[in-house]
Amino acid sequence: MLHINDLTYRIEGKPILEEATAAIPEGHKVGLVGRNGAGKSTLLKLIAGDLHADQGTVTIPRGARIGRIAQEAPGGDESLVDWVLSTDIERASLLAEAETATDPHRIAEIQIRLADMRAHAAPARAASILAGLGFDEEAQRRPCRAFSGGWRMRVALGSVLFLEPDILLLDEPTNYLDLEGTLWLESYLKSYPHTVLIVSHDRDLLNRAAGAILHLDRGKLTLYTGGYDDFEETRRAKQSLVLKLKKKQDDERRRIQAFIDRFKAKATKAKQAQSRVKALAKMQPIASQVEDRVAPFALPSPEKPLASPLIRIEKATAGYDPAHPILAGLDLRIDQDDRIALLGANGNGKSTFAKLVAGKLAPLSGNVFGTNRVSVGYFAQHQLDELNPLSTPFDYVVKLMPEATEAQRRTRLGTWGFGADKADTKCGNLSGGEKARLLLALTAFHAPHLLILDEPTNHLDVDSREALIHAISEFEGAVILISHDRHLVEATADRLWLVANGTVKSYDGDMDSYRAELLQARAPRGDRKGAADTASLDTRASRADQRKAAADRRAELAPLKKAMQAAEKSVERLTAELAKLDEALASPDLYADAAKASRISLERGQTAKRLAEAEEAWLMATSAYEDAEQSASA
Repeated sequence: MLHINDLTYRIEGKPILEEATAAIPEGHKVGLVGRNGAGKSTLLKLIAGDLHADQGTVTIPRGARIGRIAQEAPGGDESLVDWVLSTDIERASLLAEAETATDPHRIAEIQIRLADMRAHAAPARAASILAGLGFDEEAQRRPCRAFSGGWRMRVALGSVLFLEPDILLLDEPTNYLDLEGTLWLESYLKSYPHTVLIVSHDRDLLNRAAGAILHLDRGKLTLYTGGYDDFEETRRAKQSLVLKLKKKQDDERRRIQAFIDRFKAKATKAKQAQSRVKALAKMQPIASQVEDRVAPFALPSPEKPLASPLIRIEKATAGYDPAHPILAGLDLRIDQDDRIALLGANGNGKSTFAKLVAGKLAPLSGNVFGTNRVSVGYFAQHQLDELNPLSTPFDYVVKLMPEATEAQRRTRLGTWGFGADKADTKCGNLSGGEKARLLLALTAFHAPHLLILDEPTNHLDVDSREALIHAISEFEGAVILISHDRHLVEATADRLWLVANGTVKSYDGDMDSYRAELLQARAPRGDRKGAADTASLDTRASRADQRKAAADRRAELAPLKKAMQAAEKSVERLTAELAKLDEALASPDLYADAAKASRISLERGQTAKRLAEAEEAWLMATSAYEDAEQSASA
């Protein structure tokens, strides 16, 4: 069992963990969750022994091996599979000794130990893990240096899975993976034979792979049984109960205080009043449950929607070398309200297709119609590194709003979630989540007709991801989404396109069927039928209807939203008219012309009446929209 006992850790005097306590039974898979900056990665380092607590202890079973992903990805001349095998130092040492050992007793000991650790099956197991992470047989034979940093980090993840430590610590492992790798990792961790503690904001991974959730909040740890959805439901119920108890206690405190105030001066009631004072002093106040509010994402809808199709692709090929196109046979269309998720492993051409649609890449042959008239907002993770570390969010908004006042600029920053404490912070000092939020705001600033979002959630916590889902649902343009977050895909996309085998085609199944097909394809050859059966048993109900329902809800909400916006504009217009009339009536010169003064006064009364009616209509339209929105999300 992993014991965390009264653990306290401070950074520059600020408590990150404060008398945190938890016990994780052996063999449990536990998701570690909490807001960005709560201290999750710090806790993993304390468990691994990389950091030392100010007080408290971390206790693990004697002889237990702790495993974490290596900080540096492999980059030498060894093949991928050979490098993974070499990380098992004991196996490599025993095999080397077996080649030279002459003592029969020692040879027997070596062979027994190799048999116990399944050494001879290790190459097949390493190859199976690498295949699950997206490396085919040819790729596994290539040297590590031939791969980019992200792919090398997959190899590092593969090596720690291959070693099968007794306590496996994973810190956002899906940041290195595509959707396909994430789906495979879910299945692998679910059947992992030892203890797992995983930091992740991927709620589907936490629902499928974890049997418990360890919540880190304000320096304290609380363990909840079940997956992430169970955790959220239990926590909400707990918060609701606390709020009810607090209200009940507050009512009782007010009743006692009222008795004291009324009777403390009366001699006949002085004794009773004094006893109430003592009772009030002993009553420990219940702390109010204050949730850290997540700022919404600002994805302004296009002011002038275009007719469908926005983009039409006919018999196109795409790539960078006419002799070796990456994608061919492309015949697709994108409509103005489409929500399209691109499926397919990294390297299949998703980014190439996104560049083609965005007009950043001309087709090698065929035609792409519409890119000249469609404005596109393109978000990609690598752009986070392109933010100037010395610039602030305010500097960026100055460039985008050169004619605006400082107040207007800071108001816009506030809608992005950058208040006074963050607006002037240099980008180099912003967290990954804050950089992602800034980049998303910059991407959507000019209200594009089409948003292309390539892994937008990599640095966002669960609540921020939910806020992004809400923003995408509210956005009235088209969206193309590339993401390893299955929950994001299922909650926003109503069309799935598969990028595979050198082309892009509509995928008729849902995410469950895609997951089943993927697990079957990535299972070892002899186990593919079993993997398919297991995946089939593990799949949930079809989500295709959910995607269609999401599209229907957006269609139902659209006229209500437009009515609300129209009513709001009427209020703004009439408010401005009334202000002009009041300004005219305030001028002494007006009353030199009695007829004109009477006419303006009458007009002012009529405008005030129309404004009151407009405000009432606005309130009713807003209420109707909010009620419909709440019903749709229930």
